[in-house]
Parts: sequence; structure tokens; C-alpha cells
Amino acid sequence: MAENKMELLDDLAIATDFLITAKAGVRNLAVAITETATPDVKKILRRELDNAIYLHDKIAQYMIDNEMYHAYDIDEQIKHDLKKADKALDAASSKK
Repeated sequence: MAENKMELLDDLAIATDFLITAKAGVRNLAVAITETATPDVKKILRRELDNAIYLHDKIAQYMIDNEMYHAYDIDEQIKHDLKKADKALDAASSKK
């Protein structure tokens, strides 16, 4: 049972990191579009922005479907985040 919990924690950590990275990609592409004056480059960046938004949506939906992310229930998300913080603190203190 402990192994399954650790796998879930690993999945959660990986999915969260992937979601944050995808969100940063969306932001970076949006900024890049505003910084270029070349129509062909803007077209490519817009296409990549659409791809990045799609990827972010897929990751977020995976996390929502697997109860890793509670986008529509802030109270539940806060509880979830506090549990993750407690686990991280417990793991850090047990290594000492």
C-alpha cells in the first residue's frame, strides 16, 4: 500500500511540474508573439501557442479527472494543498 501512495505522489509531482511548465510555455509564447514584428514568425508562434494551450488543457484535465487538481472547488484545493505540504514536511523531517 505504501508503494501505491508513493507512486501516486510521484504521479502528482510529475503532473504538477508538467502543468507548471506548460503554463510557463503559454506565457512565454504569448510574450514572444508581442515581441516579434515578422508576420511569418508570428504565425508560427501563434500555432505553437495553440499547441501549448491544448497541452496545458490536457494536463489540467488529467489532473482534474484523477483528483490531483480541484480547479472548480477552491476549498477542496486548499485542503489538498495543505495535505501535500504536510506530507512534504513529514518527508523532510523523517530524513533528519
